[in-house]
Amino acid sequence: MPRKKEIEEKLKTVNADIGDIIRIIRNDEQHEGVLMPHHEFSDDDIITIKLKTGYNIGIAVDKKTEILLVQKQKTTEKQTKRIPYDQKKPTISIVGTGGTIACYIDYRTGAVHPASSAEELAFSVPEIFDLCNVKSQVAYQMLSENIEVSHWQALAEIIAKELNNGAAGVVIPHGTDTLGYTAAALSFLLKNLSGPVVLVGAQRSSDRPSSDAAQNLIAAATVAATSDIGEVVVVMHGEISDTFSTIHRGTKVRKFHTSRRDAFQTVNDLPLGKVENGAITLHAPYRKKTTGPVTTDTNMEEDVAILYFYPGMKPKDIPEKKGIVLAGTGLGHVSTKLLPRVTKLIKDGTVIIMTSQCLFGRVNMRVYSAGRDLIKVGVLSGEDMLPETAYVKLMWVLAHAKNKQDIEQLMMTNIAGETAERTKSNAFLQQNN
Repeated sequence: MPRKKEIEEKLKTVNADIGDIIRIIRNDEQHEGVLMPHHEFSDDDIITIKLKTGYNIGIAVDKKTEILLVQKQKTTEKQTKRIPYDQKKPTISIVGTGGTIACYIDYRTGAVHPASSAEELAFSVPEIFDLCNVKSQVAYQMLSENIEVSHWQALAEIIAKELNNGAAGVVIPHGTDTLGYTAAALSFLLKNLSGPVVLVGAQRSSDRPSSDAAQNLIAAATVAATSDIGEVVVVMHGEISDTFSTIHRGTKVRKFHTSRRDAFQTVNDLPLGKVENGAITLHAPYRKKTTGPVTTDTNMEEDVAILYFYPGMKPKDIPEKKGIVLAGTGLGHVSTKLLPRVTKLIKDGTVIIMTSQCLFGRVNMRVYSAGRDLIKVGVLSGEDMLPETAYVKLMWVLAHAKNKQDIEQLMMTNIAGETAERTKSNAFLQQNN
């Protein structure tokens, strides 16, 4: 939220701007540091300063709080950097969408800013230029929670254009919270890839000593520039240290932790490979890049929902939609009280796909009577798909199928590596080793 007007007036009165050193006197306390930009998530009475220790603190300011200007910042003229080019190196395209990974540090204030231009985005990790040439652009700059179907569609068109214009691969810096959704969506929207499409994020911002931003982006660029992968993949830290980065298939990856650097894990399969000390090791089957041209197939039916079953769920809690992905319990179950509602919805034309809240393992509704009843009324199995992957796939399928038979056939077809004929049992064990 914006800062209170009276606080802005206090700063204006002493001629204090971002980057200046100020002293805040409140009650019996004094704090001195560099005035930082006001963050939109901060309360409206907070001023943030960076202390000499390098840490930021937020101070609540009231009418009695005194603000003094200690030192004005040194004015420096912003210089435009020129992106280097070496004809002997491959060229990749970096397409920014927002998120922590696409931010850079302003060393004058210590603040972290989103890259708002191609140059800023490319120079956020200049070590990339040792690997390849870079073309870069910012498609949009937003919190990943605000990314919608239209953004996936626009992004797919940009990626296809970049690959068809000669890019060896495309890197998509992206917020981590919905990165898995975007990776799954692009896996269905892009066809005949002539190079890797690599989504990458950062769990910790660039001003933190434990930031994973640089390693992740360098690893992503390595995959985009030098591998023969012809799929949408996600590249993130493989463990909490900086040992290696893991290459995940875009339809099989999920964020499992709010803040750990190794939050992203492959589900019901093994990762495609890893990047360690600048070298790529691929140890699972993958689609190889083609000679192109890359095409897009971006029709999506947006009237689809994911519904998480919970004890006590009422029939009325299941909405009327063209498509619903149920995250059921265990092998794929919901309460028997919901069966009449599910039956009616399916008769009225709703397509319902069953996935599991367990995530690891495969849906099998034939084992217990509750599951068999769901099959009888027309609920389709999501096999070993993640609920979010099934959600994206169902949107794509409903926009392409001509009838109920087409829907069932397409949902059962492995289009982008989203399902496996046999779920790998050691895929679960690897998460705990």
